[in-house]
Amino acid sequence: METNIQEGIFRRTELLLGRNTLDSIRSKRVIIFGVGGVGSWCAESLVRSGISHLTIVDSDRVCATNINRQLMATTATVGKVKVEVLRNRLLEINPQAEIIAVRKIFNADNAASFELEKYDFIIDAIDSLSCKIHLIRTATRTNAVFFSSMGAALKIDASKIRVAEFWKVRGCPLGAALRKRIKRGDKPAKKFLCVYSDEVLPNLGEQDVAASKWTPEKVEEEPTCELQNHDWNTTKAQINGTMSHITAIFGFTIAGLVMQEIIKHG
Repeated sequence: METNIQEGIFRRTELLLGRNTLDSIRSKRVIIFGVGGVGSWCAESLVRSGISHLTIVDSDRVCATNINRQLMATTATVGKVKVEVLRNRLLEINPQAEIIAVRKIFNADNAASFELEKYDFIIDAIDSLSCKIHLIRTATRTNAVFFSSMGAALKIDASKIRVAEFWKVRGCPLGAALRKRIKRGDKPAKKFLCVYSDEVLPNLGEQDVAASKWTPEKVEEEPTCELQNHDWNTTKAQINGTMSHITAIFGFTIAGLVMQEIIKHG
């Protein structure tokens, strides 16, 4: 019975792509940094598509405010370590997959420990500006294919979600802030694609409407990843409204980019 289930899991994928491409998908090694609203859905799509070697990196625990948009966040998982909950979920999809859960924050001090040169694909779904910049600089100096998610908050219209090369992203405050900071130091070693949207809506809730106009200057003032609170609470430098269909489409789009790359180049 177990063998039959394992053979059936990817039957539809094999019908579409063929056995050789499916075998190529299974052989690739992927690492995702950040498994929140974007990264968690990306991880799910990759495993359902046949990725069998996946490392997921995040330091947070699930909190109640994650439930509206993060795959593994439910009332039953509040307080639990995100990467551990997500790993269990992914192994329920494919018990034979190698899912490595790393509860860390990627930064300049520990970057070497991740051995990024061992991966075929590196995916950035990090919230912190400084950590994101360091990952961009580090990942683009490897042979891996690198994809990055820009800001997915303050958006409702899925039709505005786009893919563009990093230097051509327009209308995204996070993208503008990243380019401004990166220009001050080392540039990315190679081009890479980003998922983004130029839609920027205001927060209409009761928290702080005045702070909802998310500009590059406000992103610029974000504290470094070492100063951000990554414990089980909602004390972040800035909290913006999000919708699950947007964060999920961002994540699925990145997973789709991975699949397209494998289909084209094996």
